[in-house]
Amino acid sequence: MNVAIWLLSAILALPIAEIIVFVLVAAWIGFAWAALAVLLTSLTGAAMLRHGGGNHIARMRVVMGAQRAAALEADSAGTFYLLAAILLLIPGFITDVIGIVLLLPPLRRIIGAMLQRGLAPRGANDDVVDLDPRDWRQVPDPTLPPRRDADR
Repeated sequence: MNVAIWLLSAILALPIAEIIVFVLVAAWIGFAWAALAVLLTSLTGAAMLRHGGGNHIARMRVVMGAQRAAALEADSAGTFYLLAAILLLIPGFITDVIGIVLLLPPLRRIIGAMLQRGLAPRGANDDVVDLDPRDWRQVPDPTLPPRRDADR
């Protein structure tokens, strides 16, 4: 399945899943407690964005403006903090759990490693051709002046 279709399906299914989980949690602990939990996690996400999110957003703008993915990877803790704050801000228990998981350093490292492996280009050495020494010969570049062995 195409990644874009899968992502779109997940985004469209998230509100339905959030409602189902909210109803289940409300049936388990009561509607008032479930609503209070959602409200508190949303306020926590807003406070996180207000407190530290501005710096992370400014850094991400600089990184994305220059298209430097290596710099974004170097600031992965800040990127995960920003993503966790946004997920906590969205009302619902599924996004809250994912946001809390992104705040835990051991799990953040595991997720970061999985993302690096998943986003790494396939066959990173595709531009390398391994030939037997008998299968190739060196050809001089015609744009360069002739090489003299005495200059070595």
